[in-house]
Amino acid sequence: MCADVTSDGLTITPGSVDLIFSNWLLMYLSNDEVKSLVEKMVKWLRVGGYIFFRESCFHQSGDCKRKNNPTHYREPRFYTKIFKECAILDASGNTSELSLINCKCIGAYVRNKKNQNQICWLWQKVCSSDDKGFQQFLDNVQYKTNGILRYERVFGEGFVSTGGIETTKEFIAKMHLKPGQKVLDVGCGIGGGDFYMAENFDVEVIGIDLSINMVSFALERAIGRKCSVEFEVADCTTKEYPDNSFDVIYSRDTILHIQDKPVLFKKFFKWLKPGGMVLVSDYCKCAGPPSIKFAEYIKQRGYDLHDVEAYGQMLKEAGFSDVVAEDRTGQFLKVLKRELDVIEKEKDDFIRDFSEEDYDDIVDGWKAKLVRSSSGEQRWGLFIAKKN
Repeated sequence: MCADVTSDGLTITPGSVDLIFSNWLLMYLSNDEVKSLVEKMVKWLRVGGYIFFRESCFHQSGDCKRKNNPTHYREPRFYTKIFKECAILDASGNTSELSLINCKCIGAYVRNKKNQNQICWLWQKVCSSDDKGFQQFLDNVQYKTNGILRYERVFGEGFVSTGGIETTKEFIAKMHLKPGQKVLDVGCGIGGGDFYMAENFDVEVIGIDLSINMVSFALERAIGRKCSVEFEVADCTTKEYPDNSFDVIYSRDTILHIQDKPVLFKKFFKWLKPGGMVLVSDYCKCAGPPSIKFAEYIKQRGYDLHDVEAYGQMLKEAGFSDVVAEDRTGQFLKVLKRELDVIEKEKDDFIRDFSEEDYDDIVDGWKAKLVRSSSGEQRWGLFIAKKN
């Protein structure tokens, strides 16, 4: 059918469509037209159906200049927000909305140059009563946009994990990366470690994270960089890659969120090429049962913590050899103290850029980490293992 998607005369029966596919369309519509069309698409789609679309973000694709170009080269977060916030009430009084299944930079090549602005989304229509689970917790509680920016302020540009670029350089040096290798970063955050690896070692990096907000920031920071990095919203517990896909699997302070670590480590083992390596830093606990207070903290955060030795044993049982399990809590304490000192010295600037409530929240959080780590309850481990 030849039709204008913005026209009120375009009629499609509600709940009659299984898949809506859109390629380079939304960037030709105004903001209000995009919002209106998304509402229509959710009505047309049956519950359980999918919407897939691709858009050019940030700037035009290629280098062909066009006069009077009407295109809106938006940031990815614009589309994510519009789709995520759309909720529709049907004739029976039931509310439906969209759940993000995947979002990734497809890394297209234009005249032999990597083009990072091609972004794809895959959404599924669900009942609003359905539990969106852990992803919703990450984006609405733990890693809200403001929270990510606060962490970045502490850890340094591009980083949301302990020690920022300093520990990143130290740990990556242990992987002995070589040009042309393929790296999977599980829990990539906003991409600082991935850019460092790709730009300094000429490796290809795929960064995955369950947080939509994290990947949105990573995609924005990828623009203009001449390195091979792709980002994707994905759940590492359900994501699948072919066997022998990667030379290195890297993860920083992420797997503490995963309940079934043995199953995940077996997946890592399959995904790695023979001779490949896995490097993980993660929060741990001391051996034995935690105190009541620490147990409440673990439950409130939704963590799954193990002692350093047990963590290393899980890697061995997954098939890895040459397993190194190091307790790095002493290093963790030094980093925490240094970061806290910087925050307190820059208090006025921090409050000006965020708020006094944000400042108190960060300082209190760092002091609590220091207490838990100094007492020996909270540990920080570094794990390195190989696939022979």
